[in-house]
Amino acid sequence: MTAISAATDQWMAHYSDERAHQGKACCGRTPAETFEDGKKIWQAKMIN
Repeated sequence: MTAISAATDQWMAHYSDERAHQGKACCGRTPAETFEDGKKIWQAKMIN
């Protein structure tokens, strides 16, 4: 089970932090970068 967990953790790190996002509006950023930018935009809209 430890090997599966380690492989999953490695895949998630690559998926979220290393590969470029394929979405049209994401401009080649990683999913983690896209999420953080979106969170900032959402927070700004919620304050206004």
